[in-house]
This record gives sequence, C-alpha cells and structure tokens, in this order.
Amino acid sequence: EPEIATAVIARIRHEMDARSTLRGHVLTMQPSAENYGQATAQFRERPAVDPASIVLPEGVLDRVRQHVLGVREHATTLTAQGAHLKRGILLYGPPGTGKTLTVSHLVGAAEGVTCILLTGPSIAFVTEAATLARALQPSLVVLEDVDLIAHDRDMHTGGSQPLLFAVLDALEGLDGDADIAFVLTTNRVEVLEEALAQRPGRVDLAVELPRPSAAERQQLFALAGRGAPFSAEAIAEAAARAEGVTGSFAKELVRRALLTAAVAGRNATDADLAAALDALLSEAESLSASMLGGFGQPGQ
Repeated sequence: EPEIATAVIARIRHEMDARSTLRGHVLTMQPSAENYGQATAQFRERPAVDPASIVLPEGVLDRVRQHVLGVREHATTLTAQGAHLKRGILLYGPPGTGKTLTVSHLVGAAEGVTCILLTGPSIAFVTEAATLARALQPSLVVLEDVDLIAHDRDMHTGGSQPLLFAVLDALEGLDGDADIAFVLTTNRVEVLEEALAQRPGRVDLAVELPRPSAAERQQLFALAGRGAPFSAEAIAEAAARAEGVTGSFAKELVRRALLTAAVAGRNATDADLAAALDALLSEAESLSASMLGGFGQPGQ
C-alpha cells in the first residue's frame, strides 16, 4: 500500500535523525575522500571559553548570547506566541577584536545543540550544512570570514550556482519554526552584499565588535600577561602605549617577549616586554601589527 509505505519511510527517516550519532555534537564539513564534490561531517571537541576571557563593550556579549542562545532557551514560549525561531547574526569588526573567541564561547555554551562550523573552503558546503542542521535541530551553523565569498559572485561551489547564492538560499530556505541559528563573522562588513547583510530573514541582527577602548585594552593586556613574569606596571604601560590595538596584538606581544628571553636562556623581564612592544610598533613590523589587529604605529 503506497500510503503505508510512505508512512514507514517517513518514520524511518525520523528515527534516523532522532538517533543520529551526529546529533548534539560539534561538526565540521570536509570534502569527501571517496566522492568528489560531496561533503562528510567530522567531529570536533566542544570548546570551553570562559566569558570572563572575552573583553567587549558592556552588554555586547549578553546581547549576542540572548539572540543566539536565548531563543533556544525560550523556544516553547516563543512558538506558542507565533514568534519564529530561525535567526541569523552577523559579528563584524577589525581582525583580533574577539569574533572567533565569541563564536567559540557560543558553541561551548550551546550544550546539546548540534553545531556545524564552516570556514574557508568548507563554506562551499553551506547547503549540506543547512540540510544537516534542519535534520538535527536545535542547531547552530557558523560561517566564519563570510566576506571571503559573499562579495564575489564569480566564486562557485563546483556547480552552476554562485557560492554567494548558496549561502543566501541556506539562510532563506529554512522554515521560520526551525530552531536553527546562523552566526556569520567578517572583518570587512563593507564588502558584503546588501542581500546578505541587510535583508531580514537572512541576518536579523548585526553586532559590531570594535577596537577596544583604553579600559578594555588594559583588561586585554592583563589577560594576555596572566602567568607571565611581568609586573602589573609594565603590562599597564604597554597597554597605554599600544593605542588602537586588539587582544590578538597583546597575546603576540607577550609571546614575543617570553620567546626572546627563552632564546637567551634566561627569565623574561619587563625590559623584554618593552623591547617587544617597540619592535611590534616599529615601521618594519607594521604589516605584522596590522594583521594582529593593530595600526602598526601609535595613533595611526
């Protein structure tokens, strides 16, 4: 009987999704070694990021958490009142301002939620990721550095559809009651297509993660220097001198100072920290500083 056969197949598919070994885990999508153009899911360890290690303007992390995780926590109440669950958030700002750290915190805090991480070439599998997210919801799909593909309509997934369109279709093709969150990050919000960044139903919240203020920079340098043999005064002075830099810059500064002392076969001192800062702020290191989220020269 066709009706019975259809019902049996539907039940089998439902049970496959419900009992999937992928459900509730952190996954990445990688090209299949056996089938060209197809993707396979690989397990990743769920990160544990203390919110105290994330230094952002007051209220920003709470706002992001509420949009991504709060909807899940209050899903029953929201659906009962006709609100949709599918949501998209764009985190944007210069390199090193905490976008990846914030994403790691969200993934770690989403215990029991299927998280699918796409970055670099794996963004080509956004359609497969969306299909998997729908089957294994509640789900969280992360697309890091989406500007690398969203501003170029000539990049293709290997078929006839531009990669940008695949991203847009994935964001728009899910039902409103799908408990799926899309988190997009970009260093260059200005190059994103209007269709991706501004149209409701694709991204409904854009949050800037700006360069840290002077007070936030002091916090970041203190965190970077925690456990290192530098005085609090030296850390504070370095933070004051390094105007306009980010947490990535602070971490590399401390690492360089420690490495210099290790190579010399001695303990690191405040002088090593000051010398490393001079080097990173020098004209010769301007590109390195820029890649770390700094201006390369104070005040630039």
